[in-house]
Amino acid sequence: MSVDMNSQGSDSNEEDYDPNCEEEEEDEDPGDIEDYYDGVANDVEQQGADAFDPEEYQFTCLTYKESESTLNEHMASLAATLKVSHAVAKLVLVSFHWQISEILERHKSNAAQLLVEARVQPTSSKHAMVHSSHHCAVCMQFVRKENLLSLACQHQFCRSCWEQHCTVLVKDGVGVGVSCMAQDCLLRTPEDFVFPLLPSEELKDKYRRYLFRDYVESHYQLQLCPGADCPMVIQVQEPKARRVQCNRCNEVFCFKCRQMYHAPTDCATIRKWLTKCADDSETANYISAHTKDCPKCNICIEKNGGCNHMVFLLFSADFCWMCLGDWKTHGSEYYECSRYKENPDIVNQSQQAQAREALKKYLFYFERWENHNKSLQLEAQTYQRIQEKIQERVMNNLGTWIDWQYLQNAAKLLAKCRYTLQYTYPYAYYMESGPRKKLFEYQQAQLEAEIENLSWKVERADSYDRGDLENQMHIAEQRRRTLLKDFHDT
Repeated sequence: MSVDMNSQGSDSNEEDYDPNCEEEEEDEDPGDIEDYYDGVANDVEQQGADAFDPEEYQFTCLTYKESESTLNEHMASLAATLKVSHAVAKLVLVSFHWQISEILERHKSNAAQLLVEARVQPTSSKHAMVHSSHHCAVCMQFVRKENLLSLACQHQFCRSCWEQHCTVLVKDGVGVGVSCMAQDCLLRTPEDFVFPLLPSEELKDKYRRYLFRDYVESHYQLQLCPGADCPMVIQVQEPKARRVQCNRCNEVFCFKCRQMYHAPTDCATIRKWLTKCADDSETANYISAHTKDCPKCNICIEKNGGCNHMVFLLFSADFCWMCLGDWKTHGSEYYECSRYKENPDIVNQSQQAQAREALKKYLFYFERWENHNKSLQLEAQTYQRIQEKIQERVMNNLGTWIDWQYLQNAAKLLAKCRYTLQYTYPYAYYMESGPRKKLFEYQQAQLEAEIENLSWKVERADSYDRGDLENQMHIAEQRRRTLLKDFHDT
């Protein structure tokens, strides 16, 4: 990659319900190349043990009607087994995350306790303490008996108070969380109890939407698509932190946490990392705006592509963008600059020294995380240039799209590998020192080296023949799969 000189110095379905329709989602921009997971398999054929793909994951995209049908099928079957209403069966399923086998086991051992744990029946002791009265316990008005309503707990309230209670909660976006008004009573309100109390069709429609959202979110095999205004539901057999993609809006996300896909980092760790980055936003802004000086002449420079192998044509200087070290002297240990060197004596130093060391460590990992994110965005531009070049060659009868497809696939695979590499840095930041971290850092360094080699060749594709480029693709993907196989929770 060449270097640009900065001329100025640095200044420090129509009937589908959309359960997300009233929620604002933040747009994530990981610098992705659209569909870079698709269409590259033929150029990186794996053999034998290498053919194992640690990211392989079976999932199905369901419409609202299909997912509703699935939920209703489970509900009807359980209601018949437990001999309860459909609405109560749904609450039981929600309480146990729709794991029917577990529910049936609990029912077999203690049917009454099952309903208590599902919060649809009170304990016998609480039930015995309730006394009959014709007064509403909320408004304290004398009410005719037929206008008093109660759940299985027998806490009686007038119809007007129930209507206000349900209306307020539904307007606040509550679905299955509507519960008894009595103090310390946790009984949930079945949907067939709530619907007649809602005063308008608009409110009933909202309640249906919130119920559907809660049913899906409580189901261990289902996830709502987080795409804007998308009503699709993703179904899996075994819930894992794996990459899934909606076939309607093309949103890509982690099935387990519905955030951006983040292998090899687990869901809890990436939440901690993103929170830390947000909390230290001023530090992050400094790094984002921070320019670098050429190690040869101190001229302010910036990258114009994703590759970290920098070539400064003015002085024929080759160096690493991250550590500014001479590229030629890195040798096999080049990616030592991706490994943070802990100070073993820091625990014996002052709190101020420890705080400085902690900040230094964070900045080290954040800068590399941010650098690969920016490289992804720059490589998306390279991908666009490659597509334009292929189009030009096809128009000039210099081959067909199929003949030049490998160039586009190389750019896709580069993005795929770099995206994984970006998420190795939060993983490494939170890892405890030890042999396993050393192995991870070694594999991370190997992957990073091959990605930079691939990035270099993709940006200079005309200088390399197809076989050379596809061989580099194979090596980079092999390194990526090896790291995920060893460190991504399966």
